[in-house]
Amino acid sequence: MPIETKGPFALTFCNLSAPLPDDYLARLNQGAAGKLDNVKDEPEIAWVSGRHLLETEIDENTSILGGHLHINLRKAERKIPSSLLSAICRRDELAYMLANQTAVVPRQMKKQIKEEAIEKNLMKMPPTISATTVAVNRAFNEMYAVTGSQKVMDTIVSGFIKDLDVEPIPVTINEMMIRFYKEEANALPNIIFGGKTNSAGMDPTPGRDFLTWLWYISEVDGGALDLGEWGSFQLGIEGPLVFGFSSGEAQGAEESVVKKGCPQLSAEAKAALAVGKKLKRAKLLLVRDQEVWTFTFDADKFTFSGVNLPEGEENEPNSLFEERVMFLHIMKLAFEGYFKKFVDTVTGPDRAAFERDVRKWASERESY
Repeated sequence: MPIETKGPFALTFCNLSAPLPDDYLARLNQGAAGKLDNVKDEPEIAWVSGRHLLETEIDENTSILGGHLHINLRKAERKIPSSLLSAICRRDELAYMLANQTAVVPRQMKKQIKEEAIEKNLMKMPPTISATTVAVNRAFNEMYAVTGSQKVMDTIVSGFIKDLDVEPIPVTINEMMIRFYKEEANALPNIIFGGKTNSAGMDPTPGRDFLTWLWYISEVDGGALDLGEWGSFQLGIEGPLVFGFSSGEAQGAEESVVKKGCPQLSAEAKAALAVGKKLKRAKLLLVRDQEVWTFTFDADKFTFSGVNLPEGEENEPNSLFEERVMFLHIMKLAFEGYFKKFVDTVTGPDRAAFERDVRKWASERESY
C-alpha cells in the first residue's frame, strides 16, 4: 500500500479530535466490510485491514504495523459495463419489436427492459474494489489519509465519527490559524507581491499567500527553518508553477501555468508576479541533512500530491512502516513550522519592511 512502499502518493494530514478509544480495533472490526459475494446493487464502503483489500478482519495482527493503526477504507460495487448493458438492452428491444410487430419501443418499455437487464445480470458481474489507505499515529494523535479528494475525506471523517466517536480534522490554513493563534484565517492580511499597491477589491487568498511566501524565502535564505530537536530544514520550489489571481481582481486569464525549462526563473513567472498573480500550486523540496521530501502542494485545497518520502534505512516491514510514518510526522511538523513563521512575519512589527522586501524581490528578480 502507498505509505509503506516507494513511489508517489496523494496525502491529507489530519489531527484527531481525541485519542482513539481503548477498544478502537474492536469498534473498527464491527464496521468492517463484509464478503464480496454479498455486494449487490449498492456500493459497500467499509473498513478492511491495511495488508490487503480482501482481509475484513481488523485486529492487532492485521491492522497494526510498526505500532501504528494501518487500515483501508474499501469501496466495493458491482457494475455492468456500459457497453455490455447497451448490447443487452438493444438485443431485448429488438426481441420486443419482433414479438409485437412494431418499429419502435415505447419509452416506458425501454426503461423496463433496462431495469430487467440489470436485475438479471448484475450479480453475474464480479465486484470491483478500490480503497484509500489510512494510518493513525497514536503517539501524536495524527491521521494520514492517502487521498487528495474532499469527497473521500468526507467519507473517512464520517466513518471515524460513526465507528470511533473521533473526528479527523484535516489540516488547513484555517485549522492551523485556530489551533496556533485562536483566530480565523480571515484575520491574516492580504499580501501584495506585485501589481497593484493595495488590496482593495482583492479576495483573501491565504493559502496562495503562504505558498508564494515559501517561494520567496526559498530564494532569499534557502527556506531555512530551525525546529530544535527535529533539526534544521531548507526548502526549494520547482515547476510546474500554477499562478492565479484572487477572483476579485481577475484580469484576462485567471490561471497560468509555467513548466518549461526552469519555471521559477522564467520571464513568465516574473510576469505573473508583476500583474498580481500568486502561486496556487507548485512542487516543493523539503530537505533535512541528507533526507529529502518532495511533493506538489495545492494551496487552495491544502492537499499534497506526488509525495515522495526520504529513502530511509529500514527494510523489515514493521520497522519500515514505523520509519515512514515518522517521516510523515516530520513533514507535517515542518509545514506547520513554516506556517507559523509565515504568520509571524506577515503580522509582526516588521510587516511593512517585509512587504517592501517581497515586492522588490518580485519586481527585480532575475529571469530569462
